[in-house]
Amino acid sequence: MARPKTISWQDNSLLLLDQRKLPLQVEYKRCENVEDVAEAIRSLLVRGAPAIGAAAAYGMVLAALNSNEETIREDLSRAGEKLAGTRPTAVNLFWAIEKMMTAAAEVQGYAAIYQRLLEEAHSILEQDVISNRAMGKLGAQLLPPKARVLTICNAGALATTDWGTALGVIRSAGRDVKVYACETRPVLQGARLTAWELLEDGFDVTLICDSMAGTVMAQGMVDAVIAGADRIAANGDTANKIGTYSLAVLAKAHKIPFYIAAPTSTIDEKIASGEEIIIEERAADEVTHIGGQRIAPSGVKVYNPAFDVTPANLISAIITEQGVFRFPYQGKLSK
Repeated sequence: MARPKTISWQDNSLLLLDQRKLPLQVEYKRCENVEDVAEAIRSLLVRGAPAIGAAAAYGMVLAALNSNEETIREDLSRAGEKLAGTRPTAVNLFWAIEKMMTAAAEVQGYAAIYQRLLEEAHSILEQDVISNRAMGKLGAQLLPPKARVLTICNAGALATTDWGTALGVIRSAGRDVKVYACETRPVLQGARLTAWELLEDGFDVTLICDSMAGTVMAQGMVDAVIAGADRIAANGDTANKIGTYSLAVLAKAHKIPFYIAAPTSTIDEKIASGEEIIIEERAADEVTHIGGQRIAPSGVKVYNPAFDVTPANLISAIITEQGVFRFPYQGKLSK
């Protein structure tokens, strides 16, 4: 089947693929106001830093669509605050909101503002695809023929507007690549999403538990580890799905290159290091339950950070659409 679109604008509303229901069901959520979009981001209906950014951009369009000549500026400001409060780690969210607010400030009058916002949202979506393709082409050159690649979470077409970041590199390298997908507890994005989209595209993909990664590396079954990113500090420290740091440590111990693939919109030049990255902590039931079924005793304490930070010195290269950068990253990641 054709890979379903993550995000599309149809009939003055935003259509989002409901990733909570994959791989068992392919369903879409129609968002008709900014509240719908904010809840979609918060609940992981749409996820992945680039996809969150694009969804937020269209959320701003919906805020304008539901506004009027007298209150549009105030409504956009409130919409931006509402969207910014959904998830604190993915910098693409804040980047997209800022771009939309800047676009709105360029013109006057309700009709002109709405039209300018729609154009900017379309541009963010289209540029993400272009960026991912460029990133994929550059990253593919780092992989040996018939590479065996380990990845975590989902940094593919489902996490972007198409093609993907880490999985975009794999797609660009071709179907001779063999992929090991970590299941990615606690929400299982690797098992549910990465394994699904790679199988749909005809890749040789093997699902492993997160705790199996060290053994797979020790057995000489991995040539490279590639992950995406939700925020990259100026020094190259990178926040990504929880468990990424562990993979970087293991890769270093086994002398396996560890790559981050992310668009330049994920780089946060305002923060010097990963110590300044706000790490989202999510609900306990993501850990105590699987598919709505409780697996842990009632009343147990839970610590559930959604992300961890990988120090820059563990990252062999950061792959962007503007080029491939190697450690040390200080001064190299300026947009």
